[in-house]
Amino acid sequence: MGEDWREEELELEATSASAARLFDIRRVIGLLFVIYGVLVTVAGFFVSDADLAKAQDININLWTGLAMLALGLLFLLWLRLSPTVPPPPRRAQEDGPGAAPPAGG
Repeated sequence: MGEDWREEELELEATSASAARLFDIRRVIGLLFVIYGVLVTVAGFFVSDADLAKAQDININLWTGLAMLALGLLFLLWLRLSPTVPPPPRRAQEDGPGAAPPAGG
């Protein structure tokens, strides 16, 4: 019965680490920029001549959408190259650096 709570604790720690990786702010920002970038880029393909004339013949939606796509992809690349490291197990934190090594190891 004493080991049941330890197994449950380890399971919860693993779930917590997974949730931390899933909700990394780089992932959220990257996905939002990619989604909005696609929407704004598509809007840039359907611009009228009157809208272009108002913007001095610069397709602002197209260029802004492409920049948002690039920024979102950079955030996702950053996440891929430098993933979130889960915190060390709680037991290692409690033992501390001056603790004796486990017996039999």
